[in-house]
Amino acid sequence: MAVSGFDIDVPRWDQSTFMGRLKHFANITDWRTALLPDSRLDEAKALVESCRAGSVPPGTTEEQLHYAKKLYDSAFHPDTGDRMNLIGRMSFQVPGGMAITGGMLQFYRTVPAVVFWQWVNQSFNALVNYTNRNAASPITPNQIGVAYLTATSTALATAVGLNFYTKRAPPLVARWVPFAAVASANCVNIPMMRQQELLNGIAVTDENGNKLGHSKKAAVKGITQVVISRITMAAPGMSTFQRFKEEGSCRRITFFHGPLQVIMVGASLSLFLSLSFSSMAVSKLEPELRESILCHYGDSVQYVYFNKGL
Repeated sequence: MAVSGFDIDVPRWDQSTFMGRLKHFANITDWRTALLPDSRLDEAKALVESCRAGSVPPGTTEEQLHYAKKLYDSAFHPDTGDRMNLIGRMSFQVPGGMAITGGMLQFYRTVPAVVFWQWVNQSFNALVNYTNRNAASPITPNQIGVAYLTATSTALATAVGLNFYTKRAPPLVARWVPFAAVASANCVNIPMMRQQELLNGIAVTDENGNKLGHSKKAAVKGITQVVISRITMAAPGMSTFQRFKEEGSCRRITFFHGPLQVIMVGASLSLFLSLSFSSMAVSKLEPELRESILCHYGDSVQYVYFNKGL
C-alpha cells in the first residue's frame, strides 16, 4: 500500500513506555543490518531524506519507510547524518562484542594473550565511544589519545597484575581476571572519551522527541549508566557459563565451551544494548533548564528523555 504524508521521524513505538523504548533500540541494534553494503544504507538514507522533504517515491509502502528509517538510525550519526564506520555502529556491537569478550574469557592464562585481548578490547571501545560521541560536544585528537592510552594502560595493568596474583588461585577465580580488567578500564575510558558531554551537557527531549535543551546532570546519569551496563553485560555470560561448564555432561565436551561462551556473551550484549534510552524527572534537572521547561510547557512535561549512548 502506498503512503503519502508519512512523518518518518515520528517514533514507531511509544517512547514514553519502557516496552516502546526497548523495541526501538532493539530495532536499531539489529546485528543483521551490519551485513548490508554501504550502497544499501545510502539508498535507505535517500529514502528517509525524500520522505522528510515530502516526496515519497510512488509505490513506497509504510513498511519500506519503517525499514529505511531503521537502517538510517543504525548506520548514520544522529547529529551529523554522516555514515558511521562499521565497527562503531550500534548494529555491530553484538557480533563485535561477542568475539572480543569471548576471546578475553577464553584466553586469559598467559600474559601475551591477556595483553593482546585487552588491547583489542580497549581499541574497540575507544572507536565505539568516539563514533557515538555527541557531535555538538567535539573532542580533540589529544583528548582521544589520552583517553585511549589511559584506559588501555589501566586495563593492561589490572589484567597482568591480577593474572600473576591468581596463578595459584582456583580456575573460577582466575576467570574473573578479564572481567576485573574490563570493569576498571571502562570506568576510565568512557568518561574520558565523552568528557565534553559532561562539560557541556547532552540533549534532552520530551516523550515526543521535541528538544528541550542540554543537561549536564543527564550526561552524568547517562554515562554512569553506560559504565555500569558495560561492566555488567559480560557478567551473566561468565557466571552462567562457568556453572554450566562444571556440569558433568558439558564438562566432557570441551570443544563446545568456546562457542557456548560467545553465545552467552552475545545474549547479554543484546539485552543491554537494547536499553540505550534513559529518562530523568524534570525536578532533578539543573535549575535553569527546569525553569525553562516549566515556563514553556508548565506541568505537562514531567520527564525528559535522552540517549545515554552505548
